[in-house]
Amino acid sequence: MNSTVPHPDHSEFRVSCAVITVSDTRTPETDKSGQLIHQFLQNAGYPIIDYQIIKDEPQEITELLKKLCQISELDACIFNGGTGIAPRDTTYDALEQLLEKTLPGFGEIFRALSYHEIGSRAIASRAVAGVYQGKLVFSIPGSSNAVKLAMEKLIIPELAHLVKLS
Repeated sequence: MNSTVPHPDHSEFRVSCAVITVSDTRTPETDKSGQLIHQFLQNAGYPIIDYQIIKDEPQEITELLKKLCQISELDACIFNGGTGIAPRDTTYDALEQLLEKTLPGFGEIFRALSYHEIGSRAIASRAVAGVYQGKLVFSIPGSSNAVKLAMEKLIIPELAHLVKLS
């Protein structure tokens, strides 16, 4: 596969992000996936202007996204956790209904890449991305391997370009 970017973005373009871990059990000390997202963003030079851990409650998730989107300097929100099909996995349901535009390719490519790592269990992922109130929104599984895959292969390479488009 060719690794050249079709529309190179200037590295000095900064994308301000919020990192949200959706979990009923994680704390800042045990939030390995949130820490991994922080690491990827910091390595790319993208400031993190908000970080929160919230319960997997649809109303809390939607209220937080609405609140975050009022922050003018915020460009993107990265949610992790709650994307499966267990009864408490409601992140996808909460966010998908708010997205004004979706990026179907994000979920499709994420699941295809996941398939190469975990096999057919990738079908259980409801990773999604889109735009809400001019802000880019990503929702990825909460496992560290899934976070690494999404950040390394999809989000970091395209973040600045997608923000410029949104």
